[in-house]
Amino acid sequence: MTTSLLKVHSPYNQDELGSMNKLDWPTISEKLDQALSVFQNRQKWLPVHERVGILERTTRLMMKHHAKLAMQISKEGGKPLKDALVETTRAIDGVRLAIETIRTEAGHVVPINSTVAAANKIAMTQLEPIGVVVAVSAFNHPLNLIVHQVASAVAAGCPVLVKPANDTPLSCQNFVDLLIEAGLPKAWCQCVITQDRSVAEALVTDPRVAFFSFIGSASVGWSLRSKLAAGTRCALEHGGAAPVILNDSANLPSAVESITKGGFYHAGQVCVSVQRLYVHENIATDFLSLFKESANQLNVGDPTLLETDVGPLIRLAEVTRVDRWVKEAIEQGAELICGGTTIGEQCYAPTILLNPSVDSEVSQKEIFGPVVCVYTYSSIDDAIERANALPFAFQAAVFTTELETAMHCYKHMNASAVMVNDHSAFRVDNMPFAGLKQSGLGVGGIQHTVRDMQIEKMLVLSM
Repeated sequence: MTTSLLKVHSPYNQDELGSMNKLDWPTISEKLDQALSVFQNRQKWLPVHERVGILERTTRLMMKHHAKLAMQISKEGGKPLKDALVETTRAIDGVRLAIETIRTEAGHVVPINSTVAAANKIAMTQLEPIGVVVAVSAFNHPLNLIVHQVASAVAAGCPVLVKPANDTPLSCQNFVDLLIEAGLPKAWCQCVITQDRSVAEALVTDPRVAFFSFIGSASVGWSLRSKLAAGTRCALEHGGAAPVILNDSANLPSAVESITKGGFYHAGQVCVSVQRLYVHENIATDFLSLFKESANQLNVGDPTLLETDVGPLIRLAEVTRVDRWVKEAIEQGAELICGGTTIGEQCYAPTILLNPSVDSEVSQKEIFGPVVCVYTYSSIDDAIERANALPFAFQAAVFTTELETAMHCYKHMNASAVMVNDHSAFRVDNMPFAGLKQSGLGVGGIQHTVRDMQIEKMLVLSM
């Protein structure tokens, strides 16, 4: 086995937090063999009651270590502690949702007896695990995303190899360790860091993999999907540039509070963060005044402090990129309402841009930083047309007190979900969560992911 160390550092102050071994292909291949071996021995499959017991014990361990898990999220991912505590609670609830899913799962009776050929026959289905799962995850929710991918695989009865983001692997390893402590045999869940991208690609595209779960950039996700082995199924969750429409009937104070959270939560490093905000021209001046005041009141800095609202970006290069995009947008005609500056080396001030050019990068690409672009409009259909103009679609939102306007936006906006009077980043973990167009493939959410990792196997009985 050839290994080297991945050292994990705080994105805020660069303190070293820990390290993990980076594994070469022979070692990864051996781990795949272990996973495939336990799956192929059907006598040793984990029955539902054992999976339930393991996951129940895992939730108790997570509750016991709640504060430690949250602090780990905050230290390695830069998420403000107040939000990391919420993420930890969500992750625990996600494991519970996985338990509820398999406790109530069932096949169905297939109505085949309407034909002569099926006379004196009955057919039924049951659910079985699909096989070895490989999960590749992102940095921005380093515990909750792992729960969505890994707890779902365990619940489905699939052995899983999980590759967390190199920036935030410690939260993933902590969760895997808790599963093992709760009684899951080690071969059924293995956390791996690959030596390089070629080893990661070999892992994902190996024919021993039955299901590939990916959360990350569109360019990487679609590229890997094109290289999957024949028969490997997959689910991809990418990003977007979430559009939000603010109608002139909206409750402005309520909208400002929600949009501030949805735009600047985790420094905008969320795939459905409020990025493109279309505001009716009749209320634009009043809204911008309130929104600027709200953004300027956010505390930016050390994510491990409870009073912090906005922490660092995950890497120094991201600070540089976001700053470049903002400055280019201003050069191309955008008006800077607030922000537009770095804070130290790793943080970026919550930034509001007014009417950036439609050709600017902040209008065309996912910013993944604490920047909200505001565009004024006069016609709701014009706002919708502009909101729908990009080649990706995920979640969207509209603020209005008019039911007709809400339903009109729901019908015409390109999105898998439209929030009314809440920001586009709203999510609870049992709701369907699906990127459309370039934003992804398949449907996330615990019960949907568990189902994706199973097959419905039919039995036909001749009487």
